[in-house]
Amino acid sequence: MTSDRNTPVLLHRLAHARTGDKGNRSNISVIAYRAEDYALLVSEVTEARVMALFDDRRPTAVKRYLLPRIAAMNFVLDDVLDGGVNDSLNLDTHGKSLSFHLLTLPIALPAAHPEAQRQAHPQAPQADDATHRAQEQATAPHQVLNQTQEQS
Repeated sequence: MTSDRNTPVLLHRLAHARTGDKGNRSNISVIAYRAEDYALLVSEVTEARVMALFDDRRPTAVKRYLLPRIAAMNFVLDDVLDGGVNDSLNLDTHGKSLSFHLLTLPIALPAAHPEAQRQAHPQAPQADDATHRAQEQATAPHQVLNQTQEQS
């Protein structure tokens, strides 16, 4: 990593994810919130890093497919579902929680990135605060429920 990337954040601050399955294979799509972050995500969310993150699931292969027109990428992880839906004794036989695990991947941000600035100056107002709050609410549904209950 270069020296200008010095602020670590978790991937969920920059992207959201969706998971699908077919047999013993999991597909995890990572979609950038901001198209401007796509190049950073491509450089940080690599096949090797995803393989290492899922090391405990022992994938036999990880393949990344880039989708630049929609600022997304799709990862195919082989042999991570303990045999698949019909064979697995896991509680999450479809592997839906794997996308949330991928969103815990640490990303090194350039110091000038808006999210790095937000972390450096948490009280400073940001131009995209409304968008940021919406992203946080989307990743923390229980907070939205609590806010709704408080307003009632």
